[in-house]
Amino acid sequence: LLLAGLIGCGSAQAAEPLPFDPAHSRFGFEIRTRFGQRVEGEFPRFEGWITELPDGRHQVRLRMFAQYVEIPGKPRYTGWMRGEDFFDAARYPVVEFDSDPYLPGITATGGPVPGRLSIRGISRRETMFLGKPECDRPGYDCDLVSRGTVSRSLYGMDAWQMALSDRVIFVLRTRLKSAPKP
Repeated sequence: LLLAGLIGCGSAQAAEPLPFDPAHSRFGFEIRTRFGQRVEGEFPRFEGWITELPDGRHQVRLRMFAQYVEIPGKPRYTGWMRGEDFFDAARYPVVEFDSDPYLPGITATGGPVPGRLSIRGISRRETMFLGKPECDRPGYDCDLVSRGTVSRSLYGMDAWQMALSDRVIFVLRTRLKSAPKP
């Protein structure tokens, strides 16, 4: 699902993953009400990095901390999202995405990035779609933007079906902390 396109810009040493820049990366989600209103949430705390594997392919790992998820300006919605009907942050504090290994050139063209998404202790295969970058050094001079749509009911988040759509769209805007070493 999620996540992200956060994907390999430049090369990294297997021993030195390229960490995401928490000051400039944004990981969020969108869900629609049955009345067409878009509710946008964000994960303000996360850890993520890209690792270059020995065969030259890259892999993304992302951990978003559900106990900090928020719907900006809507404290009641924030409470619902953290609560047991949605992310159940008390029992399942982390949402995780581990990509399959991929060729680093995808950051120049965009494309699908499959992997394993885990929410509420349930792991499923999902695909994030990395958009075509808007600059020559994506992840450094511009965001790597990826989107993925999941069915929340497949992850045990089936409350409020009469009020909220089952589809959740993850939107990941990633920057890396530093340029790779030459």
